[in-house]
Amino acid sequence: MKKHVVIVGGGFAGMNVARQLANHPHLDITLVDKNNYNFFPPLLYQVATGFLEISSISYPFRKMFSGTRNLKFWMGELQSIAWEKNTINLNNGSLSYDYLVLATGTTTNFFGMENVQRHAIPMKTLEEALIMRNLMLQRIEKAANSQDPQEQRELMTIVVTGGGPTGVELSGMFAEMSKTIIAQEYPELAHLTPSKIYLIDGGSELLSPMSPQAQKATLQAIQELGVEVRLNSHVVDYDGETVSLRDGSTLRARNLIWAAGVTARRFEGLDEKSYGRGNRLRVNAYHMVEGTSNVYALGDTALMETDPDFPNGHPQVAQVAMQQGCNFAKNIVRELKNQPPIPFHYNDKGSMAIIGRNKAVVDLVRPNWHFSGFLAWLTWLLVHLMSLSMPRNKVNTLYHWALAYFSRNSSLRMIIRPDRTKTP
Repeated sequence: MKKHVVIVGGGFAGMNVARQLANHPHLDITLVDKNNYNFFPPLLYQVATGFLEISSISYPFRKMFSGTRNLKFWMGELQSIAWEKNTINLNNGSLSYDYLVLATGTTTNFFGMENVQRHAIPMKTLEEALIMRNLMLQRIEKAANSQDPQEQRELMTIVVTGGGPTGVELSGMFAEMSKTIIAQEYPELAHLTPSKIYLIDGGSELLSPMSPQAQKATLQAIQELGVEVRLNSHVVDYDGETVSLRDGSTLRARNLIWAAGVTARRFEGLDEKSYGRGNRLRVNAYHMVEGTSNVYALGDTALMETDPDFPNGHPQVAQVAMQQGCNFAKNIVRELKNQPPIPFHYNDKGSMAIIGRNKAVVDLVRPNWHFSGFLAWLTWLLVHLMSLSMPRNKVNTLYHWALAYFSRNSSLRMIIRPDRTKTP
């Protein structure tokens, strides 16, 4: 009889499992996701800033797997797990399984600050990216129509929290937009350009996982763009107009972009001891969740401390999720052949971040190279372009990138406000 593999989450890890096991004659696959599409999170910020359209970084699951004989898609959201009964309960039904793969990723962590959660702008999903784009464009338009100079300054001031790749990329993009698009298209705001942009991080450097060379180059490049960087600083409150920092200082701004942390989800039915820091599920070297027999966790939601090179767990990045998805799929096939599983070992190829036009940083592990500037920028573009899921995504993204690069502008800055009252 065929074994049933249920994959919850269609991100990097879940997609790699599905692709590796597609059309396997002894397996049936069900991919569960609350959305009906896969999307590419590293380029969300370009949707949020109006440089890419949604279709450039997303693709429907059913279209992606049409023609795959053993794979079904179920649009639903996981509610609870009855792992002793090999069953999961969704918001719209239940599924039984032989192997359960949890690849549910993370959500924004506001660290218990209710006011920040209420007023700040997160960016983890396509919906949140569109909300950010709408809000930022509406506030620019409001500033253009305002007769109050103080209100104009506050509406045009942006505070970005989190000095990781997302925070650096967003602040760099906003700085360049202020000097080009806003300066060209909003004469009413000429006296305010470039806009005041702050990048705040609680650590002592930007891009903390990267090399000191990359950190130094990033700080210099981001400051040259006009971004004011505040390190060793923590946001403790935000009321929609005033950002309060731990040292007692404040910043007047109507825009607080929250890119300061993530946390995994918890699911009813799993033992409390199965969870580690950040709500990540503790797994062994073969991705099995501690305390279970056939429940596995991959990607950002997994905490594996058995890899000798990463005793504190792997970084929550796309490459880890993709490699774990491939390793798990291979082990399922090996089990069907009565072969022993292979423990996971992360092959760290390096990391990179884009800062702005012709500006990026790249760390390569093997060989041990660190470079920045135009070559790093081209490398970042190529890697991200090739990582997009489908040919159509690659073509759309390349077209919009080329248009934005040569024109220093974008035509995707439309304010779209769907009527939520008519949404089922």
